[in-house]
Amino acid sequence: MSVQEIEVVVVGGGQAGIAVSEHLNERKVPHVVLERNRVAERWRSERWDSLVTNGPVWHDRFPGLEFTGLDPEDFASKEQVADYLAAYAEKIGAPIRCGVEVTSVRRHTGRRGFRVRTSDGDFDARYVVAATGPFQRPAVPPIIPEEAGLVQIHSSAYRNPAQLPEGAVLVVGSGSSGVQIADELRAAGRRVHLSVGPHDRPPRRYRGHDFVWWLGVLGKWEASSPPQGAEHVTIAVSGAHGGRTVDFRTLADRGITLVGRTESFDAGTLRFAPDLRDNIARGDANYLSLLDEADAYVERNGLDLPEEPEARVLGDDPESVTDPVLELDLAAAGITSVLWATGFTADYGWLQVDAFDADGRPRHQRGVSSEPGVYFMGLPWQSRRGSSFLWGAWHDAKYVADQISIQRGYMEHNDSNPRPSHTRSRVQE
Repeated sequence: MSVQEIEVVVVGGGQAGIAVSEHLNERKVPHVVLERNRVAERWRSERWDSLVTNGPVWHDRFPGLEFTGLDPEDFASKEQVADYLAAYAEKIGAPIRCGVEVTSVRRHTGRRGFRVRTSDGDFDARYVVAATGPFQRPAVPPIIPEEAGLVQIHSSAYRNPAQLPEGAVLVVGSGSSGVQIADELRAAGRRVHLSVGPHDRPPRRYRGHDFVWWLGVLGKWEASSPPQGAEHVTIAVSGAHGGRTVDFRTLADRGITLVGRTESFDAGTLRFAPDLRDNIARGDANYLSLLDEADAYVERNGLDLPEEPEARVLGDDPESVTDPVLELDLAAAGITSVLWATGFTADYGWLQVDAFDADGRPRHQRGVSSEPGVYFMGLPWQSRRGSSFLWGAWHDAKYVADQISIQRGYMEHNDSNPRPSHTRSRVQE
């Protein structure tokens, strides 16, 4: 099979790959987007059935297309997001090839560009954009061994309560996935323990506006890096049931037993850190500080927004907080399954270039790799706090496409202006 030549190969047909394709199209840069499955496959097959977006559709979308059949304040389901991305790819004429898996990318020796090997033949590309995003390999801490006899699954493999065996469930993780799944399991009649770690807890709505609006007007989406020590802090927010503020006291009132961070396992007993009260208190502080900033913004700008003093009323701590469970005999508690809502790690094993640090994380500046000609898209905090959202990926993609265009300009100048030949003259005495 002959090698196909193309200016840019974009690896990944999700929101990041589609966004960069749009901007490359606008700059008339020849490219192809390679997707090993379907467009937006992870939204379809690696999310639970009842998942909705964490932001309303007026905000969580690309600029060039609105969600059809939804009110601006609605939260789109996972299937609606996947359909939206497929429709957007068609609208912009993205040159996507589905069912093509990239197996390796290596730099050419002695000439520009890269050899991209795939399940459908090889490509020679001047530039490569890794748009596979951060959600590649489920991260499951090696705490509970398989021989413990429990069903253990990651949140990416969870679909609905009927999937799990009868019995109680331990959910590990206090971010969006963990709290929503724990709440769903409890509503289905399961006994649930929820392991709560450090987290941010914004209000879902305050004074008539969604929290995404407040983060926008307060400039928080544009933060270029997380606060020191908060690089891996999750956000407890949910669009489920029309959107509600996540409150761990409310979850406890519904019958969920809260515990601290999951630390260790031995002989059928799971041990938790004594940090539950502190984790909830820090989440409350984050919540209240955003209310303070919002109130100050309203006063400073003379906005006519309704006051909401009841938003500052925090309920009493539940018994699971005041008298925390530090050890749990899983058999005695009837726990038959553990669901790990513990995030993901990146997997760039196919990208065999010098673009990663000692821990395998991409070395980049706003998506521009330390390896010339390689670019990243879809990374958390790629350029700002909003990079993980649809609209954030779109803006990051514009910058990446600009950088590719700049490099193409330099190369075109080089090709049109070859080095002049020089002759040597002898110095005569």
